[in-house]
Amino acid sequence: MAHRPLLTLLSEQEVHQIHTESLALLEEIGMKIESEKALQLLEQAGAPVDFETQHAHFPSSLVEEQLKHAPSAIILFTREGEPALKLEQNNVHFNPGSAATHLLDRQTGERRHPRVKDVIEFARVVDALPYIDAQSTAVIPTDVPINLADRYRLYQILLNSTKPIVTGTFVLDAFEDMQRMLEAIRGGEKQLREKPLAIFDTCPSAPLQWSELTVHDLLLGAQAGIPIELISMPQLGATGPITLAGSLVLHNAESLSGVVLTQLAAKGAPVIYGGSPTAVDMQYGTARLGAIESIMLTCAYAQLANHYNLPSHGYLGLSDAKIGADAQSGYEAATGILLGAMAGLNNIAGAGMLIFESTQSFEKIVIDDVLAGMVKRFIKGITVNKDTLALSELRDVGTKGGDFLRLRHTLTWFRKEHFMPGKLVDRQPYESWLDQGALTSQERAREQVNEILSSHEVSPLTKSQRQDLDAVVKTFMKRHKASSLPEGPR
Repeated sequence: MAHRPLLTLLSEQEVHQIHTESLALLEEIGMKIESEKALQLLEQAGAPVDFETQHAHFPSSLVEEQLKHAPSAIILFTREGEPALKLEQNNVHFNPGSAATHLLDRQTGERRHPRVKDVIEFARVVDALPYIDAQSTAVIPTDVPINLADRYRLYQILLNSTKPIVTGTFVLDAFEDMQRMLEAIRGGEKQLREKPLAIFDTCPSAPLQWSELTVHDLLLGAQAGIPIELISMPQLGATGPITLAGSLVLHNAESLSGVVLTQLAAKGAPVIYGGSPTAVDMQYGTARLGAIESIMLTCAYAQLANHYNLPSHGYLGLSDAKIGADAQSGYEAATGILLGAMAGLNNIAGAGMLIFESTQSFEKIVIDDVLAGMVKRFIKGITVNKDTLALSELRDVGTKGGDFLRLRHTLTWFRKEHFMPGKLVDRQPYESWLDQGALTSQERAREQVNEILSSHEVSPLTKSQRQDLDAVVKTFMKRHKASSLPEGPR
């Protein structure tokens, strides 16, 4: 077995210190939680609670006890019920950044609001990409009512991809409908619990608060056995301390509070330690997601997730660039994807995303797929054994002269050892590149997107799955008085 290259930014002593300070912060300061149900669960568990101010303190003993109940591994399954994402140890998987309010039009380059057609096409492209392991509800369609957008984009992705999904909601009554849609695919609540199809993101509000919406989703997800991904989002210098260590303590405290709430709602509930920390640009007031400090903080909390033996998530591979295939987009995405994988993050989200986590790009998602493939090859490491040392071949060629091109050993090991990125990466001679149109990376990426959309066929739902799924959608459409939606249920 090859040695797995791993990145660590903190010593064991520093991990312990951050853990200790996080427990002290939760015990002394606590969290504001806009949920009477959550506060009741905490009070019943022995936590000091003030219902009037919606504030709870978390005794260290309570946090330590609930950490014991959270599972160390979570498996996500495809639409057909096959294992797809194994979130455990140092396994690494990739999915697109989610909830973009804008899209870069691949024909015009214009930054515009997405539509349902874009949701469908983006899902089909991601379905075809070999190294992007899961879908996300990547863009928010603006040609449906905003209060239905979360559940409707999930509906379209379920129709147009077989991969598991990372999703979430921005409205209070959507979670139950989205749960029903997932159950329609699986065949029931028990079947969905046994083979989860989606992860739900829930985000505390830095510093040290849980909103009514996010706690509502967290508790419902935990009780249903749907994996909950905790997305703490301190902004260094704004909603979190300017120092990386200080914001790491805040991030960890908020994440631990989420673990406690999930386990009090349902012991053994699947929960993922994640986040999306950012460094604030003090010149422009923007959130620098591609900044090295944001990447460092994310890789550092991966060590904390490992310390707690929890599955992990990180928002990496994003860029603050304005174009999906320029130099800044490339180096920010590559740095985040590589370092996040080396840190052992199980679920890396952010592929395709630009402009401060607001914009998705078709070109960038196919480029990031190649980056993900390269990184997966890198973390496999170098296999050293009798076959790979090639001593017999070295002696043979060294004695007779010649080369290694025609050897059976070369043919056997070529695809095992070498990552082949396809046509997106240009490695042809200069003259051939000129003869074939001298295409840029962005032009090649656009060609690949168009090729996927013209040729890729997504496996359809069964007749009963489609009927049950459509029935759920028709129910919430009727409840919200939406007579029709683009590409709606038949």
